[in-house]
This record gives sequence, structure tokens and C-alpha cells, in this order.
Amino acid sequence: MKCFEYTGKEIFAQFGIPVPQGRMVMTAEEAEQVAAEIGKPVVIKSQVLSGKRGKAGGIKFADTPEEAKTAAADVLAMTVQGHPVQRILVEEKLKIESEIYVAITIDGAAKAPVIITSAKGGMDIEEQAEEDIVKVHLDVFLGLQPFLAKDLARRIGLTGNLAKSYADILQKMYNIMVRKDAELVEINPLVISEDQVIAADAKVTIDDSALYRQKDIPFVDEDMTEVEKMAKAAGVGSFVELGGNIAIMANGAGITMGTLDMVQLFGGQPANFMDAGGGTGVEGTAKAIQILLAQNPKVIFINIFGGITRCDDVANALAYVKKNIGIPVPVVVRMVGTNQEEGVRILREVGIEAYREMKEAAQKAVELSKAGEEA
Repeated sequence: MKCFEYTGKEIFAQFGIPVPQGRMVMTAEEAEQVAAEIGKPVVIKSQVLSGKRGKAGGIKFADTPEEAKTAAADVLAMTVQGHPVQRILVEEKLKIESEIYVAITIDGAAKAPVIITSAKGGMDIEEQAEEDIVKVHLDVFLGLQPFLAKDLARRIGLTGNLAKSYADILQKMYNIMVRKDAELVEINPLVISEDQVIAADAKVTIDDSALYRQKDIPFVDEDMTEVEKMAKAAGVGSFVELGGNIAIMANGAGITMGTLDMVQLFGGQPANFMDAGGGTGVEGTAKAIQILLAQNPKVIFINIFGGITRCDDVANALAYVKKNIGIPVPVVVRMVGTNQEEGVRILREVGIEAYREMKEAAQKAVELSKAGEEA
């Protein structure tokens, strides 16, 4: 889950990372009030889950509370990178002497946290030459040792108190990553302003699987599609839209990934990833099927290896949805495992044939998805 900048800065402040004085507001009048409280020039920043807000016009400056009100009204009326602006952050305008980039994230290939930093931060960090970027992987058992933080400060050209402040901030960023279950903690830019090092921006992404123990962080669904929001509200396992035309449900992350791979192997286009989990039951499975239908697929492909999730429960859910709600597209089911025979019988009664082999079922789903297409 991505956090808004203002939430990221609240987390930074809790861990002692210096941030500009400011507050999130939702009206132009509130922006005027915050600017008056700050008592100096301010920056009005759109709060959307998108980069390059400045280039899109989503960041404006104001010297007085009256100007802040006007600027805030303009920004709140905008759509930035496809996101309507509903919140803005009003904070003091910093005197920027230089900009640093620093982030800690997870390198999936290396299976380790990695620090990425550069003395050339700011809006165009993606365009910096490779030699200007410093990357260091961390040992999760050792964490971020003080000597390494100091060495990184040296490698990007910092000395004295600035190097000490940078190293301290880096250590606190790592603490956030560990204690807040973050996948990404990024500051761009980390600015040097009048001999201080301040986080002028904040990007924090929390591991979705750990949200249950991060209750103090407000849940954000702005980067979800409407169907993903529907799945979240229904408590349907893990769900991600993928844009294809074969809606897929399976019971377990591994079998779901295998199902997506098999469909693609035969030239099909998965519409989604859905891990309906174990022991979902009839009601939960029925909700999951309705989520699949909300994508308007050409075919539904359900792949069940019965264990905790019983085949007859899945079959009863399918039968219920077909009889009471309707399923306007073909359904392909691969079903083996617990209560398999009963599940197959129930499906046959409503005109759905079940396959034993995943390969055969995947081929059939792809074939049906392409029915009517020109050769």
C-alpha cells in the first residue's frame, strides 16, 4: 500500500526525521489558515499517488496566506496524472542549497534490502547516469550498521555535520522499514537547507500482507481499480486486475501463479490474479465469483486443488451463482481433491463440466476466450 506524502512525513516525524512545518488540508480556506500559522512563504502540494506532480502543475508556491488560498483552490480543482486532487499539503517553503536522493527498498533478485542514494536528487533522478548512483545491499541479520551509513555519506560527498545528519536519517529510514513493514522508504529530495538536512518529500509503501499490524497507518485505496476495491471490501483473498479476458480464481498463491502461467503458455490473457485462499466456504466463494464477473471477462477459469477448500463447497457456490444471479460467460473448472466426486456431480447438474488436468482445462479456457475471433 502506497502512503500519501503527508502520511509518510507523519511517520518520518515519529521516527525523528526532520520534515518541513506543515499540515494536510482539504479546502482552500484551511490552506489559508495553515499558511498564516506558518508565517512565511509556503508550498501547496497536491496529495496524489503519482510522481512528477511538479511537472504536471500539482505543486504551487505562495508568499502570503491569501496567495495560498488561491493556489490551493487551483490545485484542488486539478487532476494530476489521472488522479483528482482531494487533499493538499501546505508546508513551509525551504531554501534549497542542494538535493540528495536516498531510498531503501527490497531487491527481489538479491533477496535483500538495498540502499540507493545519489548526490544528484530531485525531479529527474531517473535520468541520472549510473555512475552517479550508489547502491549497497544490506544483510538482514546485521541491519544498517553506523559505519556503513557514514561511508555512504562520504561516497556522495558529504562531510562534517551534514554527513552526520545524513547518516542519522538513513538509520531512521531503515528503522521505519523494519518497524513499519515497509517495502519502500524514499526521500526525494532530501535537501540541504541552511546547514540542515530535511526531508522535503516522503514516499512510503507498506507491505499489504502486514497491514493488519500497522493499524495506525490509514488505509489508502486510491491506486486500486474499482474491482480491486470491491474485492478488498468483500474480503476476497489476494486480487489484482491484469487487463486480460480470462477471469481466474484458484486456492493458493502458488497454484494461482501456475494457472496464470499456463493460460499465458497457451496464448491466453489472464484478467486477474485471485488467490481465494483456503477454507473460503460457499458464501466466500460466491462473492469471489461475482468479483470475477465484475471484470466482464469472456471466460471464467476456476482451478481448485481441494484441501481445506472443499471441492463441493466451490461447486455449490458456482451452482448458487448460476441459478440465482446468472453467469453469462463460459466457465471452465479444474477440480481435484477433497470431496471431488461430489463437486463434479453438483457441477454437472448445472451444466458445468469439470476437468482433472490443469493443462487440459487451461487449453479449453484459452480456446473459449478466442472463440469468434478472426484467425
